[in-house]
Amino acid sequence: MKNAITTLFLYSTLLVTGAAFAQGTPLGKSPAPATKSGEAVYKETCAACHATGLLKAPKYGDKKDWGPLIKEPQAALTADAWVGVRDMPPKGGKPDIALEEFSRAVAYMARAAGATWKDPDAAMMKQIQTAEKNALDKKAKESKAQK
Repeated sequence: MKNAITTLFLYSTLLVTGAAFAQGTPLGKSPAPATKSGEAVYKETCAACHATGLLKAPKYGDKKDWGPLIKEPQAALTADAWVGVRDMPPKGGKPDIALEEFSRAVAYMARAAGATWKDPDAAMMKQIQTAEKNALDKKAKESKAQK
């Protein structure tokens, strides 16, 4: 009986170890959290302003509010929002949010207002990062001009 328990314990240990290696996760460490959906990010972060139009934020699902915005390229609008635009703080006021999650939330809100934007893939993320650099450069120039 003792040998059967020892064998079962060793077998269980091998299964757990094998599963951890198969996932690329060292033992004792949790796998990286999955990227949140646009809807989840909207509900957790964006809805605070976009559900009500607080500080003139375009309201979720309002085609009139979002119409002029979704005429802009997806990468440009996302990057402008990411670095902060008008009364919107950078990253929607959530400093630890990932750019990909933020980008999904922007696409989610734009779709609710009639856009055909998809969640960003690798190519779109590259475009957003380039647009982010341009938006930051523009903000720096505007800041210098005001001084």
